[in-house]
Amino acid sequence: MSGVHGMRLRNVRGFGEPQGWLIQSLTDWLKSGYICAVITATDISKHFGGQTLFEQVNLQLNAGSCYGIVGANGSGKSTLLRILNEIESPSTGHIVRQKSARLGVLDQNHFAYENTSILEVVMQGNAVLWDAMVEKEALLARAHEHFDEDRYVVLEDIVTRFDGYQLEAKAATILEGLNIPTERHRDPLSTLSGGYKLRVLLGKALASDPDILFLDEPNNHLDILSIAWLEEFLRKFKGLAVVVSHDHRFLDGCCSHIVDVDYQRATLYRGNYSKFIELKTEERARREADIRKREKEIADLDAFVTRFKAKATKARQANSRAKQMEKMVIEPLPQSSRRFPAFSFQQRRTSGREVLAVDDVCKAYGDDVVLMDVGFKVERGDRLAIIGPNGIGKSTLLKIIMERIDADLGTAEWGYEAVPGYFPQDHHEILSDPKQDITSFLWDALPGEGLGAIYGRLASVLFEKDDMSKKLDVLSGGEAARLLLARLSAEKPTVLVLDEPTNHLDLEGIQALADGLVAYEGTILFVSHDRWFVDRVATRIVEITPDGIEDFPGPYAEYLAKTEGQDHLDLEAVAEQEREKRRARKREKRKEKEAARRARKK
Repeated sequence: MSGVHGMRLRNVRGFGEPQGWLIQSLTDWLKSGYICAVITATDISKHFGGQTLFEQVNLQLNAGSCYGIVGANGSGKSTLLRILNEIESPSTGHIVRQKSARLGVLDQNHFAYENTSILEVVMQGNAVLWDAMVEKEALLARAHEHFDEDRYVVLEDIVTRFDGYQLEAKAATILEGLNIPTERHRDPLSTLSGGYKLRVLLGKALASDPDILFLDEPNNHLDILSIAWLEEFLRKFKGLAVVVSHDHRFLDGCCSHIVDVDYQRATLYRGNYSKFIELKTEERARREADIRKREKEIADLDAFVTRFKAKATKARQANSRAKQMEKMVIEPLPQSSRRFPAFSFQQRRTSGREVLAVDDVCKAYGDDVVLMDVGFKVERGDRLAIIGPNGIGKSTLLKIIMERIDADLGTAEWGYEAVPGYFPQDHHEILSDPKQDITSFLWDALPGEGLGAIYGRLASVLFEKDDMSKKLDVLSGGEAARLLLARLSAEKPTVLVLDEPTNHLDLEGIQALADGLVAYEGTILFVSHDRWFVDRVATRIVEITPDGIEDFPGPYAEYLAKTEGQDHLDLEAVAEQEREKRRARKREKRKEKEAARRARKK
């Protein structure tokens, strides 16, 4: 007889046909949350030349779960994602994936869609549905010449099966969730900036009606509201999601499991990122305690053998314990692939007490006013975080301060001996010569130092011997960030001006940078959306709002207490504030309609 999910329940010897209780048990089992594995990885390994990324990897990934892949830069996270997606082959082992499963993959090639409308790019996520809709429209357009009724029925069945009549509305909802406004949906993709193009491609992956989602750093180009929306989407997603991310809070918000790529293994942990850290720390401590226990046992046996081996009455016991000791082998714990760069910053000299004066700065781009009458003073030793929602002008303000762009009105003037060092959000502003190598780039800041010293500085921020001739145009985002921070260290500025310095760093790099900045005795101005980082570094908060600035002389936690926890860096808080704004706008529109209706009656 046929069972659930099309399985054939064969007769079991001695039992005949399956009994009703067995069928009911299987049904209850499925309802209780059991879902067959969507992807199974068996004995997977990956080698590049003589380097082993991971080996003996066995994973079972189930629908209804979101798996976050974590690990140090270069540990093989993205490689594992590509292997699970069968884009790349493992060195050994094999992947079994449900053949009927539909895939949603974050595409990075926006050039293929430059002349396509933003809405249509997202609608193309489900290629089967989109092709059927296009063919159906073409068939209807030629109906006056010839109408293929049989083909029309097939196409209509596809459109109906995939809920095609709701596809446009679904795509629009996804774009709005990613903060791309409705009035832009009909524009060509080419009209958007690079970061927003990638948002559209993320929307395309989400709209594909997938059974499996593969997302590699999906939140890199999202603002805080879009991250909140994506977290909610992944929490509600009924299929299997596999995500690579360096964002602690994002992994906490949407992941049910963590796959840790470390020690040349990929280990599965149940729970979000914080739970994973707790479990991994406990596991490491337990293994270290076991090793210490075994070492003590060996030391005690060795002491007994040494003491009594020459004594006739104890020789037999000593010999027995010597043999016992020979059989005791302690496997050393493998070294973690997680490495912490060393970010150390010093001043060339001490600046004056007043480091910077910003007076009534205004800036607009056409009709879009991004800064209005912004003013504050910065004193020596301040570690000042500039915060505020996306698009409020934080990066613009830093560029004005660094004289990269001009203010329309107002001034920003440096004080006595204030020598700024700048970390731009777009690394290419500093890494401007693509054919220069990393060694000469750093040496330009330290012409008096020898080559060995330059190599040492690069090694301290995790560049290997083979990287020393690497060209600037082939650096990853993380490598470029580490190189810029190494150059800032070499320049010894009295003021550090940092625009989103954590964007491309892994979790170890973010922690190391925070430690280096806290130890720095100079002045710091920085912009960041990373709440942990702001809380760790800042001693003063300046929040830019549409109504002006809020200047709070204290750390972030105290600022939150003062503002009653209204935290623009807290995803849920911001999302709720935005929902309340939308509800207020709807209420206002209803009032206007009601007033107009009453006016017409009069």
